[in-house]
Amino acid sequence: MSLYEGLDVIVVGAGIAGLSAAIALRRAGHKVQIFEQSDLNNELGAAIHLSPNAARILLPWGMDPDRGRFVVAKTTYIANGETLARLRGRLPVDLHGELKRMISNPEAPGPPVMLIANVRVVNHDATAGAVTLADGTTYKADLVIAADGVHSGATEVVFGTKNRALPTDQTAFRFLIPTSVLAEDPETAHFLEGDDGRFKVFMGDGKRIVWYPCRNNEEQNFVGIFQDDEKDMREGKYWNVAVEQNELLEVYRNFHPSILAVLKKATHIKKWPLLFRFPISPWYSSKLVLIGDAAHPMLPLQGQAGAQAIEDSAALAIMISDLTKSKLQANPNLTSERLELFQKDQAAGVAEAVKPYFGDGVPVPKSPDEFIVYNFSHDVVKESLKVLKEHEEARGF
Repeated sequence: MSLYEGLDVIVVGAGIAGLSAAIALRRAGHKVQIFEQSDLNNELGAAIHLSPNAARILLPWGMDPDRGRFVVAKTTYIANGETLARLRGRLPVDLHGELKRMISNPEAPGPPVMLIANVRVVNHDATAGAVTLADGTTYKADLVIAADGVHSGATEVVFGTKNRALPTDQTAFRFLIPTSVLAEDPETAHFLEGDDGRFKVFMGDGKRIVWYPCRNNEEQNFVGIFQDDEKDMREGKYWNVAVEQNELLEVYRNFHPSILAVLKKATHIKKWPLLFRFPISPWYSSKLVLIGDAAHPMLPLQGQAGAQAIEDSAALAIMISDLTKSKLQANPNLTSERLELFQKDQAAGVAEAVKPYFGDGVPVPKSPDEFIVYNFSHDVVKESLKVLKEHEEARGF
């Protein structure tokens, strides 16, 4: 596909879903423009566990683990947060920066991606394939991808009614601590012994702290998940708010003094509620499609919320990889046809992921090894290519 035959695509949101979609579509020969509300310089205080089902997509796309300062998870340490007694013993990465590098890499295949930050999309026109910014400027494309998360304004346009995100009873703290800061204090330095690639979880009293190194072991990433009784937080009125250290220490006051010594070194702490939304269908309307948390919000467990966003991007790119402007002119329904195929492929995967928890008579993985195979073995590229091939063969192509 030449540079000029590919589709013009607008992506709303430059998170994991949006950047992954831009990379995949660029590789397919489409011209991509991203609109992002933030300035992209705000550190969220969070790395991500990149699971095998996501890594097998990103590595062929040109992801560079060395440039991204990734840390390979070599061991897992799970302990009681109050006593430090071990209960039982993955790839944590600074993914966002590497994805930004990949969209701008001049040596990558396809036309370079245009990323525009500090702009807010206030309106989506599914029929026209257009978005309007807060300053009144309207941009049109052959396809608009809403990848702006659980609060996406495109959901109402696609679904036809409001389907707002709802709170769970869980809230998360997220923050980073420089490894050097922990190493300087004997009370916390022992946690770093043999720590290259160690994924740690401390649990107790219905709370947990997940801790792992990132950025080539230069930073330590922390996620603290707990039940939050604060009404406004439970109702999702606040999102990614900065909090004082004493609030973090109060939540984990019953944890071991060594853990509290670590938490006392936390700065720039962010807190936000963990939200969910009832499943919606369809995920698309005319020239507008939802991916990632905009389509199917998932809790940040096992790295599968981010992985699902990456899988969405790969599947969508495959489904529209051969589309050109001339093909759409010859068959205006082709976009909707392929988006329907994308939804069937990916929605089936999302449904399969929750069967062990909600399905009747569905076998649940009974061991850590079974769970790893179940959770991480899906090959979305292979499956999507198969679905597209079967679809085209059924149409006589």
